[in-house]
Amino acid sequence: MTTVIAAQVEQKLQRPALPTADPCTLVIFGASGDLTRRKLIPALYNLCGVGCMNTCFEVVGTGRTHMTDEQFRESTHEATRTSKDVRDFSEEKWARFAKRLRYITGDPSSTDFYGELRSFLEQMQSNGSSANVLFYISTPASFAGEIVTGLHSAGLDQRENGWSRIILEKPFGRDLESARVLNETVLKVFDEEKVYRIDHYLGKETVQNILVFRFANSIFEPVWNRNYVEYVEITAAETLGVERRAAFYEETGALRDMVANHLLQLVALTAMEPPVAFDADSVREQKVQVFRSIRPMTPEEVAASTVRGQYGPGRIADADVAGYRQEPGVKPDSNTETFAAVRLQVDNWRWAGVPFYLRTGKRLANNVTEIKVHFKRTPQALFAGTDRGSFGPNVVSLRIQPDEGISFTFGAKLPGTHMSTIPVMARFSYSDAFGGNTPVAYETLILDAMRGDATLFTRRDEVESEWKIITPIEQAWAALPPPAFPNYAAGSQGPEQAFELLKNAGHRWMSMLKHESSDAD
Repeated sequence: MTTVIAAQVEQKLQRPALPTADPCTLVIFGASGDLTRRKLIPALYNLCGVGCMNTCFEVVGTGRTHMTDEQFRESTHEATRTSKDVRDFSEEKWARFAKRLRYITGDPSSTDFYGELRSFLEQMQSNGSSANVLFYISTPASFAGEIVTGLHSAGLDQRENGWSRIILEKPFGRDLESARVLNETVLKVFDEEKVYRIDHYLGKETVQNILVFRFANSIFEPVWNRNYVEYVEITAAETLGVERRAAFYEETGALRDMVANHLLQLVALTAMEPPVAFDADSVREQKVQVFRSIRPMTPEEVAASTVRGQYGPGRIADADVAGYRQEPGVKPDSNTETFAAVRLQVDNWRWAGVPFYLRTGKRLANNVTEIKVHFKRTPQALFAGTDRGSFGPNVVSLRIQPDEGISFTFGAKLPGTHMSTIPVMARFSYSDAFGGNTPVAYETLILDAMRGDATLFTRRDEVESEWKIITPIEQAWAALPPPAFPNYAAGSQGPEQAFELLKNAGHRWMSMLKHESSDAD
């Protein structure tokens, strides 16, 4: 049976893993920025390389930085060549791909620019380009509304012989009120089905596989509830600091940057009820129901159920690193959090009484994003009076990065004449099972937007429901005196208060340290 399955997998991987996109022109606002170089262009190169892009597909980059077409190609060439996301790079393939890249210099705050962009696209169309246009706003969120209004003023939101869609990068606002204003601005111009709010976590294979794991395997679904689960923890840790994003991070912080979108989406997929179908409306409706089940916190609950932190100087990978307040562009007395931990309660029939613990931070001990579902211990009367060893509860771990995969911890007997038990792990690894042909998140999501599939994108009410959870926390933090920052060293596992948040309930975080057991303190 194993040989047959392996042969089937190998046969599938010899074909393109993704379908072919509709013909279109992709217009990227903010094309001179970091996201375009590091993620978007490499993803597009990969898609072209496996035959997913229609022959009538082109990219138009736009930004304030003055560049010719050739300079734009040169500026993205090195980033694509050295990208860890790129598969099978060659100069020959790049030369073919680069012919699809164009650039137009323009200021998105100038109304005149949108008329120039329209003329540019019309000229391309007269030369055989597609009438379909996908606009990708890869700029700071504060420009999004202005760009949408500009597109409408030039009539670029409507295409006579094709479609017009728009991708919005997170964050979608900075609180509930600004999210509502942005949504109203966008939906005055584009219908909801033409708006694709992108959260790249939703394009990761393990994130999508959460639904398959839960709803396609009868062994787990019957126990995926309050009767059997004791608590759920979700960690998104990284060793990197703020790098060149200090201006953005000073205005955002860890709660808005990660919890308000990525981690809440993971909560929703872990906790949601089965949708009636795997389509956009069915999946997103169930996620919204989870968000509506999470009660907004009072200021007193925020003080008891959240922890914020900021990293100080420390060591990572045997090198000294600066604290957050010493980073270029950061105020020397900044109270912006680089770490956030939150305890949430999903008050519905399935999850009542089961705490969901979320934490995220920069300059932590390891790069890891993982969901751990801790099941309740079984009655141990059967093993009373025996040498039980380390007999812990069952844990299902869904690792999103690095080394995407799923593992299950359970108890087993040690060989020998005595009854002695030990936890063992069954592990599934994407790279071991499927090799390196798995598409990265941006490939999946960009291709879906080109094909008109919004299943893995967030809907307006999703965004606003998320902010209803996050905004009271932000407001309480603004009113409460901040902790004595910095309160954790770079290279550590975060503030001690985050461990106390779980310890009081008899729970504990997974370890971020590679040499420790994943379930150790």
